Amino acid sequence: MPTVIILVPRLCLGTPCRRVSASTDFASASRNESITDCHSGDHDTVLILNADEVRRALPMPQAIDAMKQAFAAYSGGRAVVPARTHLSVPQHAGVSLIMPSFVSDAEAQLEALAVKVVSVFDNNAERVLARIQAAVLVIDPATGQPQALVEGAALTAIRTAAASGAATDQLARRDAHVVAILGSGVQARTHFEAVCAIRPISEIRVYSRTPSQVEKLIGELAVQTGGKVCLVAASSARQAVYNADVICATTTSSTAVFDDIHVAPGTHINAVGSYTPQAREVPAETVVRSRVVVDSRHAAWDEAGDLIQPLNAGLIGREHIHAELGEIVLGQKSGRADDREITLFKSVGLAVQDAVAARCALENAHNLRLGCEIPW
Repeated sequence: MPTVIILVPRLCLGTPCRRVSASTDFASASRNESITDCHSGDHDTVLILNADEVRRALPMPQAIDAMKQAFAAYSGGRAVVPARTHLSVPQHAGVSLIMPSFVSDAEAQLEALAVKVVSVFDNNAERVLARIQAAVLVIDPATGQPQALVEGAALTAIRTAAASGAATDQLARRDAHVVAILGSGVQARTHFEAVCAIRPISEIRVYSRTPSQVEKLIGELAVQTGGKVCLVAASSARQAVYNADVICATTTSSTAVFDDIHVAPGTHINAVGSYTPQAREVPAETVVRSRVVVDSRHAAWDEAGDLIQPLNAGLIGREHIHAELGEIVLGQKSGRADDREITLFKSVGLAVQDAVAARCALENAHNLRLGCEIPW
């Protein structure tokens, strides 16, 4: 007789596990229904957080504060962040990145240990799947025990935008109120949240090479803002960035997505879309005339095409990086010099961000009773 294999979508060993959230109505549950509290406090369990629960457990203002802590730990020498491992999967136009990190602190509750595996597969749209897939394993820094498995794409989207929010707080003019967002994907959405959490934004201009996606995004943002922010579907990158106070480049483009001539004095730029030496979103001319701040000098010179390409062209030297964002947070380096200076925050993403963001999300998830614990 042939072997029959039955695939079960989800299996909780032992007593069946029911996901418990802050909105769970125990009074309405049947007396005969067996309910397992997903927050038993058992040390031999692992908490599972899905994407929606991650978003609830990591609100943007807290995420921005967490990123300031993460960058301060990194620049202050309290974070161990090995180089990320790139695993190419060329047959499927994909790459998987393995990103571990440990953050030490005098206060035990502020320590963090995590490993993220994030995969970027360009053909996923054909399978009706998101291009980015990820998971974060959160580990107890004191014992090495697994504590949680967190949906990593939502966490990555939030922490990446939160890093830009932290940079905008440190570098953008205090009166900044007009924002240009280049791109219409997940990062465009979270960058909207991040910048609005930092400055009193009155106008958002969105440009993408896919107008239908722009219209969809603006529809979503209109609901979020309740009509309090002017939302513009820009017909070109020029219309979006012209006289904008803050520019957020969140695309997958390998070439510059706007022209330097359209960047006004006093603009702050967040560039997060490219993370390889071959790709860039910011014109070299803009890099040359900007005060450049990065998440990590080492990572920037390894991976940031926005900086590597002007360096190789002889337009800038390595000293052109003014500071790491953590150095500014710690008060070791200055931020913006004056209201006419152009500032550029270039980030490629650090594992320390994931570790600290996951720690924050895990703490909030326990307080809000989000997620589901499974025996381990």
